[in-house]
Amino acid sequence: MSTHDAVSVIAAKRDGHALSDSQIDWVVDAFTTGAVADEQMSALAMAIVLRGMDRHEIARWTQAMIASGERMDFGALRRDGRPLRTVDKHSTGGVGDKITLPLAPLVASYGLAVPQLSGRGLGHTGGTLDKLESIPGWRADVGAAEMMTQLAEVGAIVCAAGSGLAPADKRLYALRDVTATVESIPLIASSIMSKKIAEGTAALVLDVKVGSGAFMKSIDDARELAETMVALGADAGVETVALVTAMSTPLGLTAGNAVEVEESIEVLAGGGPGDVVELTLALAAEMLAAGGVDADPATNLANGRAMDSWRAMIAAQGGDPDAPLPRADHQETITAERDGVVSRLDAMGVGVAAWRLGAGRARQGEAVQHEAGVRWHARPGDRVRAGDLLFTLSTQTPERFGAAREALADAVTIVDDTGDGVSDLAGPLILDRVTVGT
Repeated sequence: MSTHDAVSVIAAKRDGHALSDSQIDWVVDAFTTGAVADEQMSALAMAIVLRGMDRHEIARWTQAMIASGERMDFGALRRDGRPLRTVDKHSTGGVGDKITLPLAPLVASYGLAVPQLSGRGLGHTGGTLDKLESIPGWRADVGAAEMMTQLAEVGAIVCAAGSGLAPADKRLYALRDVTATVESIPLIASSIMSKKIAEGTAALVLDVKVGSGAFMKSIDDARELAETMVALGADAGVETVALVTAMSTPLGLTAGNAVEVEESIEVLAGGGPGDVVELTLALAAEMLAAGGVDADPATNLANGRAMDSWRAMIAAQGGDPDAPLPRADHQETITAERDGVVSRLDAMGVGVAAWRLGAGRARQGEAVQHEAGVRWHARPGDRVRAGDLLFTLSTQTPERFGAAREALADAVTIVDDTGDGVSDLAGPLILDRVTVGT
C-alpha cells in the first residue's frame, strides 16, 4: 500500500516544496491508472504552473511519464540492408507553423528516417494532423508495423502517437488545454520530451517559439525551455539541439488547415513564402547534420526530390496527393484603412481568428473545419494603400466572421512610410541556437 496520497502531493507543491522522486513516480502512475482523479491532477498542474519545478523534478517527472507506457525502438530499421538513422523535429507551437509538412519529406529525401509523431491543435496553435487530414483519404492513425514499413520504404511518416506512448502525458495534455495550465516550462518540457524520448528517435531538433503567438512570450523563457529540453534529451541519450525562433509575426501567409497544406506544397515545389523556406532549410540543415549527412537541403527543394518524398509519404497513408484541397463556401475580406507600411502583424490575433473561424477546437475531440482559415496579404515591411487587401477569411459557418474580425481588429499596425528602414520591420526569424552546455 502506498504511503502517498494526492492531497498531500498537491499541498506539497502548493506550498512551494520540491516533490520527491517517490511522490512524482506515485502520482504519475496513479493518474495513469485512474487512482488520481482529473480534478486532482488539474490542481497539481496549477500548483506546478504557480510554483515551478527544479531541474531534478522535471527530469524525474519526464521519466515517470515515459515509464507510464511503452517505448519504441527503431534499431532494426533497415534500407537495402543498411541501418537507417532516425531524426525527428518538434515545434513548441505557433501560428501558420506548417514547417513539419515540407520538412519531413525534405529530410527523408536525403536517406534519413523521419518518424514524425504529431498532434492536434492546442488552443490558438494549429495541429499538424488536423492540417494533413484536409487531404482526401489521408489518415493519421498508423500501426507500429505499418510505421516501420513506411519509414523503410518512404523515409518519412507524420502520424498520431499510439495510445501506449506516454499515456500519462496524453491524459495530462488534454487537462492542461482546458484548465489554463499550458504555459509552464516544466509541463511543456516534460510533455514534449517524454513523448520524443519514448518515441525512440536517435536525434531530435527542437523549434522553440517565442513571441505573441507562442506559449513563451519572452526570449529568456524560450531559452530556459530550450535548455531544459536539450538537457532532458542529452540525459536520455538523444542527440538534441534547439533553435529559438520568432513567433510574434505568423509564419508564411496562411493559418488554418487546407490553406497551410497548399502553402507547404508551394514550398516543396521550390516556391512559397521566404520565411517558411528559411525556417524549413534551417531545421533541415540541423537534422541532416544530426543524421550524419553533409548536404545543402536547398538542393532537393530545387530538384523535385523533396516533392517526390511528399507524394510518396501522403500516398502511403491513403491520401491522394493530386486531389483538390477543400475550399470554404464563405469568404470575407478585411482591407487597409490608410496608406503606409505594415509595422506589425500580431500572430496571436491571427491565430485566434483562424481558431474562431473553425480551424481549431474549443474542446478536446471536437471536429475542425478543413476549409477554415486566414490568409494575409501583407507582412511587416510591406507598403499598403487604403483599400488594399489585408486579410481573406474563410469558413463553412459564416456566423463566425464577426468573432474572427474582432480578433483581427488590432492585429495590424500601419505606420507612415518614411522610405527607409522598412525592410527591417519583420526582424530576424532565428534568434538563438541551444546545445548541451550553451
